[in-house]
Formats: sequence, C-alpha cells, structure tokens
Amino acid sequence: MARALILNATYEPLSVVPTRRAIVLVLNAKADVVETNGALWRSEHMEIPSPSVIRLRNFVAVPYARRVPLNRRSVFLRDDYTCQYCGARAENVDHVVPKTQGGRHEWLNVVAACRRCNSKKGGRTPSQAGLRLRRSPREPDRHAWVAVALGADPDVAWEPYLAS
Repeated sequence: MARALILNATYEPLSVVPTRRAIVLVLNAKADVVETNGALWRSEHMEIPSPSVIRLRNFVAVPYARRVPLNRRSVFLRDDYTCQYCGARAENVDHVVPKTQGGRHEWLNVVAACRRCNSKKGGRTPSQAGLRLRRSPREPDRHAWVAVALGADPDVAWEPYLAS
C-alpha cells in the first residue's frame, strides 16, 4: 500500500499515513501536496496526483519527541541486518557488555550479530572473546522512526524532509 509522509506547517515530519488519508486531508483543505509519486487518483469529476509528501496548513503542537523503540527490529534496521562482528547476515541481538557483567539494555550497548559470533562471544565482552566490532553502536538517527514504522527504507522523495 502506498503511503505519504505528513509534515507539520514548519516542515517537521509528523507521521506516515496511507495515501488515501493524505488525499482526504488535501481535499478538505487541511494540507497541501509537496511531492507526488507520479500516480493519479481518479473519480468521475476529478483527477488528483497521488501525494508522497503533504504539509499541514496549520501548525500542530506535538507534546513529545518521537523516539525509536529499542527492539530487535530497530536494532536490525540500524545495523542493516549485518553482524557487527563478522559482516554476515544478523540473526540475533547481542549486548556488547553482557548484562551478567553489568551491561545495560541501551542503544550504545546493543548490536546485531550472527548466530555463530553470538555463540562464540557468549557472556564475555568482545575483547575477552577475541572479537572486534566493525562499527561502534550508536543512537539511531532523529527521524529513524519512519523506517521503523514502515519496516523498510523510506521513499526517496522523503529524504530532504527527514535529514537531521
């Protein structure tokens, strides 16, 4: 199903909605089309370009900042489904400093790992197990919630609006 990115009046990303919902917002004069995806929605009396990005006409106050949840799906998306020890396809989530050694379940201590590396590492730190991280764990990008919400890469047309 096609989706559209909703921007606040200040061009801040707010949400991702089905294209049909975006068209309703445009038809009710609550939003303007910023980017289209090339398709057309037709009725008996009109043709509407299918929106990919819309901007609300009035500012909406957001009571909280969106955060990416720390879960398996988010870690795999951040690490591109790649083991951070050997580069193979990731199957597990690993705590760099194991919980048994005082490691916490937080973004800077969690990486994607393949089954082999995760088993080899066990309850040890990477240096104790003779492993080396290919890339240090980091907090996800500010607008990574969009990719997590979609479960895939966002539309290319959204990139300028999602830049941090």
